[in-house]
Amino acid sequence: MPIGPVKSLGAIGPIGRPVSECPIAANNSFLYDFVPSGTFWYHSHLSLQSCDGLRGPLIIYDPQDPHRYLYVESTIISLADWYNPAIPFLFTSNLINGKGRFAGGPASPLAVITVVPGLRYRFRLISMSCEPNFVFSIDGHEMTIIEADGISTKPVVADSIQIHAGQRVSFILEARKRVDNYWIRSVPNIGDKSFTGGVNSAILRYLYAPNRDPRTQSTTSTKPLLESSLHPLKPVPVPGKPVVGGADVVLNLNIGLNLEKLQYTLNGEAFLPPAAPALLQILSGAKTAQDLLPKGGYIALPPNKVIEISIPGGTDPASPHPFHLHGHNFHVIRNAGSDQYNFKDPVIRDVVNTGFPGDNVTFRFVTDNAGPWFLHCHIDFHLDIGLGVVFAEDIATTAKEFVPAAWKDLCPTYDGLTASQLR
Repeated sequence: MPIGPVKSLGAIGPIGRPVSECPIAANNSFLYDFVPSGTFWYHSHLSLQSCDGLRGPLIIYDPQDPHRYLYVESTIISLADWYNPAIPFLFTSNLINGKGRFAGGPASPLAVITVVPGLRYRFRLISMSCEPNFVFSIDGHEMTIIEADGISTKPVVADSIQIHAGQRVSFILEARKRVDNYWIRSVPNIGDKSFTGGVNSAILRYLYAPNRDPRTQSTTSTKPLLESSLHPLKPVPVPGKPVVGGADVVLNLNIGLNLEKLQYTLNGEAFLPPAAPALLQILSGAKTAQDLLPKGGYIALPPNKVIEISIPGGTDPASPHPFHLHGHNFHVIRNAGSDQYNFKDPVIRDVVNTGFPGDNVTFRFVTDNAGPWFLHCHIDFHLDIGLGVVFAEDIATTAKEFVPAAWKDLCPTYDGLTASQLR
């Protein structure tokens, strides 16, 4: 039996082990085998390696893409944050496709996306952020959203998109404006929010436009994308009963912040990096969530049941928190910024913004994929200090899982690294 949808769930701190396997040692490799399609990205979960740049887009093209007649080309737009090594943990610059400027810095080259007048393009927008969320827009252009986190959606027109760490959104852009240069803007929720000198910007350049910075002006968004306006392109029934709490297992996860310990918690428990991967612990005989170490970071889920998770909006200054679930997509039956529940056709995704005080984001999924699956905040600094929990799904079946020989070699290889190799 395959392990299921595979994602590397690296260690949370500089010591410890991941949820599903040990880290891949330098100069070694490990093969992942999976068959999704859509807009994704790869990244390390070992300490803060992702923030140091171990991340990138992962696009799996679908030959049966239901939107394939809407556009002629597909282009990736990645959003990320850059931290000056001299002042670690202080967000310095916003990068679009790996390029950006910062206040007081040089007029470095910006990312340029060239379009041919009259054609339609699919832009795959990926937030590879370690911390900030962004409000994305393109001067003078509207965007027709057609995908969220790898799942096709019914088209929705917007002039700005708020996108949180880990989320992906595809949209169609029609190149029907005057031949010129237009600012692409990505405003972070923290740090420098200006556009002075091309900060937080890239360039949309029509073919034959002059090679120069745009002169377009920013305007107030009048059609921001609302999460509640997103619906699956193909109807997918919401599991469970169409009432709040109408699931087999109902969990409420409260976010806490212990400033004295500088530690985040869910229901009072901080997730600490395990000394041995949770999957290895289960294969070695752990039969309950209480058997898994370290204590407190695991919740057992029974097989083939409907699970409803509610997370009240964060009350700490670092809210909102984008929560990501490994191993499953989920139906978001209540979104941040809304008090309404949708049991008919809510958006299906794998990263959801939990919002602010007064919000209570709720989602559902079915436990049809045995394994230890991580639910965690996708702000790396929050994850690094405990904001996550592992769902030990169907432990009895997980204990019988087949693992390849290469998986068994990961821990001995990593443990054999010298201190200089770990630096």
